[in-house]
Amino acid sequence: MNLLDENVRDDQRTLLRQWRIPFRQVGKEISRAGTQDDNLLPLLHRLKCPTLFTQDKDFFKHELCHRAYCLVWLDVTNIEVAFYLRRFLRHPAFSTQAQRMGKVVRVHPDGLHFWQAGEAGRVSVKWGE
Repeated sequence: MNLLDENVRDDQRTLLRQWRIPFRQVGKEISRAGTQDDNLLPLLHRLKCPTLFTQDKDFFKHELCHRAYCLVWLDVTNIEVAFYLRRFLRHPAFSTQAQRMGKVVRVHPDGLHFWQAGEAGRVSVKWGE
């Protein structure tokens, strides 16, 4: 399940729908509006294999790695969220749900950085790899 943080703008949601990328959004389809960040992790544990997309850099921490979910920090502007979310989902290293689980990822124009549950080091990947 692709889960959008509630701060993702409506125009970006519209693009995702046009591209037929399935998602649910916190505060709209899942949970209630104004859900605090510290309440999002228990929510992720209740869902089946969610990937949370957020623009909140506080979620890019190694200690948040867990095999039950994926956290993706979209380190891009508000109007680039849908583009980079789609680009991330199409990347060969993250294109399946199984490949994403257990990772905390930073997505930005130059590439991706991520930690994986059970691994010590951070990995960097370029968009072309």
